[in-house]
Amino acid sequence: MNVLFICSRNKWRSRTAETLFRRITGWNARSAGTAASAVRKVNNGHLEWADITFAMENKHRSILLQQFPNAAANTKIIVLDIPVCYEYMHPDLVEELRVKVAAYV
Repeated sequence: MNVLFICSRNKWRSRTAETLFRRITGWNARSAGTAASAVRKVNNGHLEWADITFAMENKHRSILLQQFPNAAANTKIIVLDIPVCYEYMHPDLVEELRVKVAAYV
């Protein structure tokens, strides 16, 4: 299963999720950001590759649907509602990701 994680800058939340979930057998995890300053900027290819896309906030889902309408239509986009208050691999972020993603897969 190809799983894509999206936040704004691909620095803390989505990158943590990629690190965490790429260790799961049978999963291919990637991450990207919606902001111009993102470490890895999301593009059509990311969304075309993904079976499931997890957006950290509603605004990320909206950006994907607006900027990539055709590619976004081919992946299930789930909003996790994880605020930008954690740094990379923060234990609370790791736990929140595990709980929220588990509810969907």
